[in-house]
Amino acid sequence: MKFQVMELLFGKNTPKQMIPKVTLLAVFAILVFTVTPLSYPLFRYSSSYLNKNNNNNHHHPSSAFDDLNQFSQSLPSTSVKKCDIFTGEWVPNPKAPYYTNKTCWAIHEHQNCMKYGRPDSEFMKWRWKPNGCDLPIFNPFQFLELVRDKSMAFVGDSVGRNQMQSMICLLSRAEWPIDVSLIRDDYFMRWKYPSYNFTIASFWTPHLVRSHEAAKGPSQTGLHNLYLDEPDEKWITQMQDFDYIILSGGHWFTKSMVFYENQKLVGCHYCLLENVPDLTMYYGYRKALRTAFRALNNLKDFKGITYLRTFAPSHFENGLWNQGGNCVRTKPFRSNETQLEGFNLEFYMIQLEEFKIAEREARKKGRKLRLLDTTQATLLRPDGHPSRYGHWPSENVTLYNDCVHWCLPGPIDTWSDFLLEMLKMEGVRSAQEKLHFRAN
Repeated sequence: MKFQVMELLFGKNTPKQMIPKVTLLAVFAILVFTVTPLSYPLFRYSSSYLNKNNNNNHHHPSSAFDDLNQFSQSLPSTSVKKCDIFTGEWVPNPKAPYYTNKTCWAIHEHQNCMKYGRPDSEFMKWRWKPNGCDLPIFNPFQFLELVRDKSMAFVGDSVGRNQMQSMICLLSRAEWPIDVSLIRDDYFMRWKYPSYNFTIASFWTPHLVRSHEAAKGPSQTGLHNLYLDEPDEKWITQMQDFDYIILSGGHWFTKSMVFYENQKLVGCHYCLLENVPDLTMYYGYRKALRTAFRALNNLKDFKGITYLRTFAPSHFENGLWNQGGNCVRTKPFRSNETQLEGFNLEFYMIQLEEFKIAEREARKKGRKLRLLDTTQATLLRPDGHPSRYGHWPSENVTLYNDCVHWCLPGPIDTWSDFLLEMLKMEGVRSAQEKLHFRAN
C-alpha cells in the first residue's frame, strides 16, 4: 500500500505558475459548480467565536493545532472523482492525537485508557488512508461551519455515545459546548455550540425498538422483552426536527431476548424458556433495524439526512467476553491479515441488506439515507479497545475486559473524518440524485 504524505487539511497546493490561466479558470468553474450546492459559508469564522471571552465553556485552540486553523486559506477537499473512502489501510500519523484525556472532559471513564494506566500510546498515532485517494483529518472549524444552525442526533447504544464523545473532544479545539439537556439523564444528553448554533444529542436505545428488562428468574438474568415491530418512542418521537441522525447499534442483540410482534410472543434468543422457539439474535436484529428504518421513512415532513453507522466489530481473543477473552494487540491489522467473520459479519450483512431496502423506500419519498460504512476500518483496529484499562486495577468493580468500546483518543476519531467528508460531498451527491431522478 503506497503511503503518501499529505497536508493536514486539503492536500498539497500546486504552484500557480505551473498552471496555465485557462486551466485555472476551468478548475475554478468546476469547483464553483460542485461546491456551491453545499450552500454553506465554508470559509468564514464565527464572529462570536473570534470575539468571545474565555470562560469555562469556551477556549481558544492551543497553538499545537494552529495548522488546523488555516482552512480559510484553502479550498476544502471535495474531489469529484470516484473513490471509496471506506476501503484502505491504516498508516502512521505522528501528528496525532489531536486532543488528550487531559484536555477533553467528555471522555467516559471506562474509555479513558491513558488515565487508567495503558502503557502504550502508539494506538493513537494512525490515520486512515483510502485506496486511491486521501481522507483529510477532521477539521473542527470546517465541520462547525458546515453544521451551523443545525442539529445532529446520535441514536443507539453506548458505542454510539462513544462516537459522540469522540466528536465533542475533536470539536473542543474550536469550541466547548454547553449542556442544554431537556432532562437530567445521562442516557439522553444535549449539547449546544453557541457560536455556531449547532446542537448534538445522544439517545440511548440499545435495541432501537421498544424493550424492557423482564422479571429476573434463576435462569433469566438480564433477559429483555423486545417488541420488534414497535420503534422505541424515546427516540423516534424526537427525530422530527433534527437535521442529521446517526443511527447505529447491534451489540445488545447478542444478549438474551424474548421477541414479540403484534403484541404476541413469537420466539426468543437464548431465553431458556419452555416451548419458545429460538429465532436467533439475527432474526431480532433484522426485524428491529427494519422497524427503525420504516419509522424514520414515515416521519412526517422530515427533511434531514439519516446515516447508518455500520457495525463496529469487537476483538475478543482467547475466549468470549465473559470467559476471559481479551484484546491486547498494540498495532492495527493490515487488510490482508484479517477478515470479517462470525456474528460481526452477520450483523454487518444484515445492515447492508436492510439499508438497501430502506434506501429504496427513502428515495421514493424524497428522503436521504446514507451509509457511514466504518466497519472495515474498525475491523483493522484490535489495538484500540480499553481492555482492562477502564478502571483502576485495585478498584472493586465487576467489569470484564472491554473489547467492544474504544479508547479516546483512538481509532473511532476517524469516524468523524468519514462523516465530515460525506457532509462536504452531500451537495454534489444530492444534485446528482436529482438529475438521475428527473432522467428516470
